Amino acid sequence: MARNSFAVSTVAVLAVVGVGSCFLTGLPQGSQPPRAAPNAVEHEMPQPSMAGNSWAAPLLSFGAALGLIFGVVAAKPARAITAEQFSQLTYAQVKGSGLANRCPTVESNGTEVPVKGGSRLVNVCFEPKSFAVEFETDKGKEFATTKLTTRQTYTLAFIEGSLDANPITFKEQDGMDFAATTVKLPDGEYVPFLFTVKELVAKGEGSSFKPGFTWGGEFSVPSYRTGGFLDPKGRGMTLGYDQAVALPAMQSDGQGGQDELFKETNKVFDLGKGVIEMEVNKVNQELGEIGGVFVSKQPSDTDMGAKAPRTVLLKGIFYGKVVNA
Repeated sequence: MARNSFAVSTVAVLAVVGVGSCFLTGLPQGSQPPRAAPNAVEHEMPQPSMAGNSWAAPLLSFGAALGLIFGVVAAKPARAITAEQFSQLTYAQVKGSGLANRCPTVESNGTEVPVKGGSRLVNVCFEPKSFAVEFETDKGKEFATTKLTTRQTYTLAFIEGSLDANPITFKEQDGMDFAATTVKLPDGEYVPFLFTVKELVAKGEGSSFKPGFTWGGEFSVPSYRTGGFLDPKGRGMTLGYDQAVALPAMQSDGQGGQDELFKETNKVFDLGKGVIEMEVNKVNQELGEIGGVFVSKQPSDTDMGAKAPRTVLLKGIFYGKVVNA
């Protein structure tokens, strides 16, 4: 039995070495390379030393070949793209490229984009670039940089609303204006929140967008979960059980911990408030496009009233297009 195992192992090793050696072996014995013409100038190229025919050489060459293949076919990260270029792409070209989670960039052209009465701001997009969460420390409250655990579905897009001048006032009305997002703190805690700009009313002094123009305002932050959500014990706001099992024994003492248990049982739909500040740094007067950066602050999920929310700080870029009536 031992001899058979040794024979099988020997055959397997020889097979692997044979596959790898196909990348290293030269011309068969007895064959000669083509000779140069008599008048041709010969150039001697240094040949790598294969002394000893190391057993690792075939395996390394095989790995190098695989690395070359993966280097050729590996997907490249999504690059900046304008709205005009994006509109010319097909679904197949966008799928899997990461472009669907990117905000368009603006090619600078002109000095300002005027806003007239009855105008609208369309195709507004917000793309966060960094996420920070507030937490308690010995020195007080500080913001910690987090790790994003949500896939590329956290960008807000196709938002639109009315736009008035003197002062410029944008009222958000429609679009993909919320995205469920989760980040991870350095200590391993996960913080879910609903990234949103619902019912945003942003104002700024002036009658036109130009580089350096600042504006901002407040928006509503709906609950991360809705009434149909059920917790691990089957409790919910509109569905599921009203109370968890063993509740009579839990309530018998009437002492500490009852408030926390009541919050776990009494599900509520919390509504929070957020604030955002934006600055325009690029405009395209011909196309009516504006682009810039934003800083947003909003509360995190409360687990339907069971825990206190954390403050989430987001920084990123935005895009929008002014359409005059």
